[in-house]
Amino acid sequence: MLGNALVVLAISLSLLVADIIFPGVNLANFPAALIAGVVIGLVNAVVKPVLFILSLPINIITLGAFSLVVNGSCFWLSSLIVPGFQVSGFLSFLLAPVLLSFVNTLLLKYFEEKFPNAMTENLSE
Repeated sequence: MLGNALVVLAISLSLLVADIIFPGVNLANFPAALIAGVVIGLVNAVVKPVLFILSLPINIITLGAFSLVVNGSCFWLSSLIVPGFQVSGFLSFLLAPVLLSFVNTLLLKYFEEKFPNAMTENLSE
């Protein structure tokens, strides 16, 4: 339970960093970031695998570069679902999910060091 909350918190904080760096990513407030964190996690768990399989031939031809478009599509789809979260502009569409993944990885590594039992509990569920 604590592990899931830490993952959502990490995604939400990563979204706030993307909001600061990219002018095309707009978050209204922190609760919108928390809701967007949950929705991004759900979209990445449900929609992203389907999009990845459907785009596999294009992904092979582009040597994996098309996965940036798949990530951007999931990011953009999440912004359509969450009020107070908007993504506009091509650079924000492509590069904000890359920054989100990078910052999210750093935060999750930090949380693993501070709360090792909570994070391993999340993996065993």
